[in-house]
Amino acid sequence: MALRQESHRLPIPFDLCDIMIDLHTHTLFSDGELIPSELVRRATVHGYTAIGLTDHVDFTNIEFVLKNLKQAKYLEKELNVHVLVGVELTHIPPSKMEKLVNKAKQLGAELVVVHGETIAEPVLPGTNSATVRLEDVDILAHPGFISIEDAETASNNGVYLEITARNGHSLTNGHVAKIANETSATLIVSTDAHGPEDLVTKERAIDVARGAGLDKKDADRVVSDNSRKLLERIIG
Repeated sequence: MALRQESHRLPIPFDLCDIMIDLHTHTLFSDGELIPSELVRRATVHGYTAIGLTDHVDFTNIEFVLKNLKQAKYLEKELNVHVLVGVELTHIPPSKMEKLVNKAKQLGAELVVVHGETIAEPVLPGTNSATVRLEDVDILAHPGFISIEDAETASNNGVYLEITARNGHSLTNGHVAKIANETSATLIVSTDAHGPEDLVTKERAIDVARGAGLDKKDADRVVSDNSRKLLERIIG
């Protein structure tokens, strides 16, 4: 029997001064440390009003991950938090990216994140370029030394570029922020959380953005406004 989609939707708070939206996290359904219920509960303690569960997938496990993450939707009502069921397409050959993005959407993924060309891992060259041309992608995570051309394409197709709080991946945050400033690309701050210690408050997320070179006003805008706009786009 197909899983019935939960119709309950929480309002998005108008007052954003104390909330945190994080659309890139992992559970033990890939390489995270926590089951969804504990991850979401710990996130709410940090002030989260929305969290994206985006475990690593490729063609071998995407059905398994999405089927199980969908079970976490009950936490929305229980914990008064938006729980977005998603995936992070990871180390996908660029020639196969569009096919797997389409499959993720067909399987019911609300949020599609793609593992970008971070300098911390041997991601195949061309991954960024293959990703930013796909309108069904929401976030290009830790895109490393992304080019101006790819950033402009991301902007045209509504793909957000991630400023990440995760060690290693964060080494190129400054470059990503600089390229976004030179183009019309839209930034978003995410934790890429794998364990409870990776979750952050909104204030800490703003610090991450400022550490990438944004001033206080722009950092606050990226953390608050940009995250909210993407959340609204996803949940309607």
